[in-house]
Amino acid sequence: MFLRPRLLFLFSLCLLSPTASSIGTACHDSERSALLQFKKSFLIWEFASSEPSAYPKVHQWKLDKEGKGDCCAWDGVECNNNTGHVIGLDLGSSYLYGSIDSNSSLFHFLHLRRLNLSDNHFNHSEIPSGIANLSRLSHLDLSFSVFSGQIPSQVLKLSKLVVLNLSWNELELRSPGLRNFLEKLTNLKELNLSGVDISSTVPQNLGNLSSLVSLSLEDCTLRGELPATIFQLQNLQVLDLLNNPNLTGKLPEFNRSSLVEVLKLANTSFSGPLPSSIGELTKIKKLILSFNQFSGQIPSSLANLTQLTVLSLSYNNFSPWTLSLLGKQTKLTQLILEQVNLQGEIPSPLENLTQLTILELGGNQLTGAIPFWLGNLTQLTFLDLGQNKLRGQFPQSIFNLVNLTKLYLQSNDLNGTLKLESFLNLKNLINLYLSGNYLSVLTNITINGTVPKFLTLGLGDCNLQEFPDFLLEQDELENLELYGNKIHGQIPKWVWEISQESLQLLDLGGNFLTGLDQPILPMTNLRALILDSNQLQGSIPVPPPSIFFYSISHNSLTGEFPPLLCNLSSLAHLDLSNNNLSGVLPQCLANLSESLEVLDLHNNNFVGSIPKLCKKGSQLRVIDFSQNQFQGQLPRSLANCHMVETLNMGNNELNNIFPFWLGKLPELRILVLRGNQFHGAIEEQRENLEFPKLQIIDISFNRFTGDWPSQQFQRWIAMKVVNDSNLGYFQAKFDLTVQDYHVSATYPYSLTLTSKGTERDYEKIQDFLVAIDFSSNRFEGCIPENMGSLKALRLLNLANNSLSCKIPPSLGNLLNLESLDLSHNNLSGEIPRDLLQLTFLEFLNVSHNSLMGQIPQGKQFATFESNSFGSNPGLCGKPLSKACQSSLVSPPPLSLEEDQGQEHLLEFDWKIILIGFGGGLLNGLAIGYMYTPERLKKYLRRMQQKRRKVRRKTRN
Repeated sequence: MFLRPRLLFLFSLCLLSPTASSIGTACHDSERSALLQFKKSFLIWEFASSEPSAYPKVHQWKLDKEGKGDCCAWDGVECNNNTGHVIGLDLGSSYLYGSIDSNSSLFHFLHLRRLNLSDNHFNHSEIPSGIANLSRLSHLDLSFSVFSGQIPSQVLKLSKLVVLNLSWNELELRSPGLRNFLEKLTNLKELNLSGVDISSTVPQNLGNLSSLVSLSLEDCTLRGELPATIFQLQNLQVLDLLNNPNLTGKLPEFNRSSLVEVLKLANTSFSGPLPSSIGELTKIKKLILSFNQFSGQIPSSLANLTQLTVLSLSYNNFSPWTLSLLGKQTKLTQLILEQVNLQGEIPSPLENLTQLTILELGGNQLTGAIPFWLGNLTQLTFLDLGQNKLRGQFPQSIFNLVNLTKLYLQSNDLNGTLKLESFLNLKNLINLYLSGNYLSVLTNITINGTVPKFLTLGLGDCNLQEFPDFLLEQDELENLELYGNKIHGQIPKWVWEISQESLQLLDLGGNFLTGLDQPILPMTNLRALILDSNQLQGSIPVPPPSIFFYSISHNSLTGEFPPLLCNLSSLAHLDLSNNNLSGVLPQCLANLSESLEVLDLHNNNFVGSIPKLCKKGSQLRVIDFSQNQFQGQLPRSLANCHMVETLNMGNNELNNIFPFWLGKLPELRILVLRGNQFHGAIEEQRENLEFPKLQIIDISFNRFTGDWPSQQFQRWIAMKVVNDSNLGYFQAKFDLTVQDYHVSATYPYSLTLTSKGTERDYEKIQDFLVAIDFSSNRFEGCIPENMGSLKALRLLNLANNSLSCKIPPSLGNLLNLESLDLSHNNLSGEIPRDLLQLTFLEFLNVSHNSLMGQIPQGKQFATFESNSFGSNPGLCGKPLSKACQSSLVSPPPLSLEEDQGQEHLLEFDWKIILIGFGGGLLNGLAIGYMYTPERLKKYLRRMQQKRRKVRRKTRN
């Protein structure tokens, strides 16, 4: 998007003083010889330079017929007009290829002041230590020249350097480090170390370089906080710190005397608000702050920055704002505001920005129609309005933008019928995204002449009835999206043959496709293939070895798992779920574990034992083998799955004791073993098998027996910490860049869980969900008291076991609990009034037990039906029809405020009873038991009145 960074100062011989030859002083023989020797040490290779203006300058360096020649007249050579010594070499972009060392004749030029070797290919040479010989250098440019290794300490001897550019090589600056550089090279005005691996903090002494005009430290692995003194450098015009994600800082208050013209902080970790004084930067031309953590309001003073040519604020956390601040910045060529919380309509003042070539407003909440006047911004090459809430008809004026190369309008609410040939008339258009709207695109092409060669084409949800014929001529496609249309029948063979070498992403999901002509797909560079939610039949097609993301779920595929899939060494996501696949899984499946992150085979008909899945170094995060017919034991190789977060083996025929050894998995958050034949007691383990991140465990519908392993609950740390701040979902995220379009795919973790009395399919699982389901087993004994320490629990299901004893009052500590099922056990005693504290409880079932006493009244308990308490002969009170005897009536409920306020009052009242009467403790307790709180309060009032009367009489 942006031109590669270059120094403000470039060698320009036309601005220098006349060369020696122009006034008659020829160059020195020794220096002419050194130049020719330098020329011979390199090859001329046209791929050694990338600048379009590159040419081999040294071709002109030749001797005349007399064996001499004025080297001061040679291309790229500058001589002193008095002495004839070479003082400048500008050999940038000269196609030079070869290595260079300290023996090079280059280091014979002791009078050299300016040296430019940029944009050549020095074959990964180190910068020679002989550079120290050039002690008079004031300008040194070695950028883009394929140097490597540590920057030598001899560079520090070049104390006269004013301009230093070592950017975009393969260099390191460790010893000496950046601090040493800044201590020795104090005359620097321009410093560019972009791309150099510095791997350190930014030293405070950078603020001492009072002459510094331009500082570029892009992509230098800087860390820590940027010293605020840098912003106080009075001569600073350019500050480029792009792509240092571990570099933090805040923007200071600016003043009008600032000379800053370029401020690039994108992809760092700057935070805080944009100061209102940012409007004082009246000279600024480029403000690039995208991909940071800036927040708060966009200051209205931004409107004052009328010299801006580039404004990029994308991907920050700003408060909602509108585009009304913009419109006066008529010099803008690039306006990049993706995902910055923009709201409202696109305002008409933006029509004044006629110099715009790039307008990116995607990923916001813009509303209204796409304004017709956008068609007047005829310089636009890139228009992104995707992923907003824009509605209405597609404006025909867009077709006036004849310079467009990229048009992104996906994921809005646009409607209407469009002719595809209208877009094909935009001859420069190579990227087109219309997916995710309510458009109908007509694909009948009557266009004469050539059709544009697309790189990316998004026609998802465009009501297509067939594969567009014009695709037959597309041989450069990299991304093709046709998902969510109404395309029926077989996928034509030619679909697999178009753009065979270039296609990287193909999405045909959500159609009515029935088959493929190709069992092995021929695309050589395909990275993502999405065929899910069709009606595909037959065996699984095998994608090429380049595949990274492969989803073919929700079809009608049959046959076995092809062993050829085991050879896909780049595969990260494999989803074959919801098909009719069968047979035994091949033993080679573990070959995928070093690249594979998601393996989803659920809801098929696979049989046999589960093969070894994980080798050491496994990257697997999700394993879902549920709803198959697997048998035998869980493979111990799962202990190598150190990255796994979700392990779902539910609804199979596995026969095993509880796999304690899974507790060693440091990232495991979801464990589902429901609906198998697991058996035996869950005994306490001596090893430290603590399931440190476990949030959801479902072992229901098995044959576990014995008492509860109470110590296990103490080790489930993640269930003890309430984290309501995380409002995301359990998911795996995949990022894929196709051409310049970033594809971000998410795979939400899913499972089936009994919640609030009903078996429920969770297509998405919120990050804060914490659940235990041990129902439908043969557990015995008491519910452990320490279960009350699992304060993050939201779902607890212990139904259909043989649990006895009382319901522990500590369950009242589970203040986030939404569903509690203790039904069909042998629980006895009263329902603890502590459960009244569970104000989020939506579902309660304690039916079919041996509970007794009055049901607690009020709060959430007032919302439960009688079936929540049925088949407990000893229970009474609402909502049951059985009334309680007066001797069994428990105190009525208190509101939360009364509960807190009366607790101290009743404490005081009890003391009065115990102290004010001489009948002893037992009498006091008896009185307290006989009185309800309301009667007790009335009694205490009377007693207090009597005591006041006694006191008055005594005082009198």
